[in-house]
Amino acid sequence: MAATDNESQARSATGFSEAERAAVKERAEELRAEGRGGKKKADDLQSVLDKIAEMPEPDRTLAERIHAIVSAAAPELAPKTWYGMPAYARDGKVVCFFQAAAKFEARYATLGFNDPANLDEGTMWPTSFAITDLTDADVKKIEELVRRAAS
Repeated sequence: MAATDNESQARSATGFSEAERAAVKERAEELRAEGRGGKKKADDLQSVLDKIAEMPEPDRTLAERIHAIVSAAAPELAPKTWYGMPAYARDGKVVCFFQAAAKFEARYATLGFNDPANLDEGTMWPTSFAITDLTDADVKKIEELVRRAAS
């Protein structure tokens, strides 16, 4: 995806935008917390809820709905933050995550799936989805994807 003019201008000598550097710093802090014995499950959940609460609209509403869908469809996935965004893990490995549109000044939010997700279908399958709103049909599709991913 091409960088916006603002994003290009915000890039430093490292090649990362301000938002990308902030996400990397958040991930480093998450890893330090894990290295110090980690956080309790309740702390991880609260961190996810806090991150969602900080999001501007419409990201906040989308993230709340995604959180509710994932929590109901795959309660075995543990909520945690990943690069400062809500994520859901199995055995410490992120299966799926939500990325707010505002985080990187994108046109849409993203629901993404990582390698531990059991979504393999033939030789090619999608691993992320753009989200601007959630219809009832979208919710059913996400529930199905999350159940498969967590299986």
